[in-house]
Amino acid sequence: MNKITGNAWVAGIQDAIMGVLPLILVGSLMTLLSLLKMVVPAIPDFTMINNFSFGIMSLFIAFLIPYYIMQRKKVLDKTIVAGCAGAALYLIAIFPKFSADGATISFSFERFGGVGMFVALIAGLFTAFIMFIFSKFSFFKNNDALPDFIVVWFDSLIPVTLILLVGWLFTFQLNMDLFTLINALFKPLTASAQSFWGFVFFTFLGFFFYSFGVSAWVLYPILYGVWVQGIQQNANLVAAGHAATNINTMEVAAGWINLGGMGATFGLVFMMAFMAKSKRLRVIGGTVLVPTIFNINEPTIFGAPVAFNPIMMIPMWINGIILPAITWLAMHFGMVTIPDKMNQMWYLPIGASTYIFNLDLRGILLMVLNLIIATLVWYPFFRVYDHQLVEKEAAKALAKKSKKTNKHVATSDNDLEEVTQ
Repeated sequence: MNKITGNAWVAGIQDAIMGVLPLILVGSLMTLLSLLKMVVPAIPDFTMINNFSFGIMSLFIAFLIPYYIMQRKKVLDKTIVAGCAGAALYLIAIFPKFSADGATISFSFERFGGVGMFVALIAGLFTAFIMFIFSKFSFFKNNDALPDFIVVWFDSLIPVTLILLVGWLFTFQLNMDLFTLINALFKPLTASAQSFWGFVFFTFLGFFFYSFGVSAWVLYPILYGVWVQGIQQNANLVAAGHAATNINTMEVAAGWINLGGMGATFGLVFMMAFMAKSKRLRVIGGTVLVPTIFNINEPTIFGAPVAFNPIMMIPMWINGIILPAITWLAMHFGMVTIPDKMNQMWYLPIGASTYIFNLDLRGILLMVLNLIIATLVWYPFFRVYDHQLVEKEAAKALAKKSKKTNKHVATSDNDLEEVTQ
């Protein structure tokens, strides 16, 4: 996993997603304000802020992927050029249309958002590949007479021209809609990820990796594209008067599965804080209880620990199968409304975020059901682990007491020896 996440190409995608997260959070905040506007009509309409944050995130991704890959590859003098080339290729790939006189250009705005994630991914990776290949070539080898920025300008001519030529050839000469083509190629992946088995598999995989201390970020290069495209398609479907269909989104994962953080650890932490007999688990449970309410559970995973703890890893895996299965079935058969607005406010308290995601009280009932089931799954394993720690603490206390007694006996023997002498 370290080798995979340390790979410049994978790490570059992860860096790009992390780089755009602040804009996504801004979009989430605007979504929350739009919900409040339903109650308080005097609140201004902030839709345009959402449109120009989350609404154009694919354009940002197309810029950031080649930027960060060049940075990871130590080609530091071409990071900005690579980013600009990636953004330019993306704009070509989403099939712009020009007026007859060429004075105006039009784009389909929805293509800038989540539905364009895979297109941005391909545009960014292709740009980074070409830029890196040509980074080993220079017109001015061993020539210190010219300023560095002049050298960068000329050395970027060939790769940037080649990148844009590819986009020009497909879009303006062959009249191919690369956006539609690329999404069609990824459609089997997105369709399988949105299926019952795909949702369960990807959720379990995240839980499984996390139980070994590996963050689910290793899955984000693929999974994040599925999530944002899914929620964007849901929004489009609802706007067109249809029902949302995509369940595999970050909103669903945060609101109904990752209760207390990935692994659904809230029930475990509650038991640690109020039911544990071992001093270790009581102290850790009390310490991490508040962060867990806000779905932050790294202290639990690495402090209890759950990671690399055979007893505690097993219930985490079980929850990684049961919880997504129940959630998918409940939403697929209409028992709970599927979220249709991008709202990645997973850091709100448990329950509050769940309700905000779909404004459906039935969703709260599903969350409570999942919370109870997750806690019941944790319970027997928690008891076994707590009992082991109690025995260890008792043995440690006994050893400490024995050591103290032996030291006291030894001191008494020395005193007796001195008196005898």
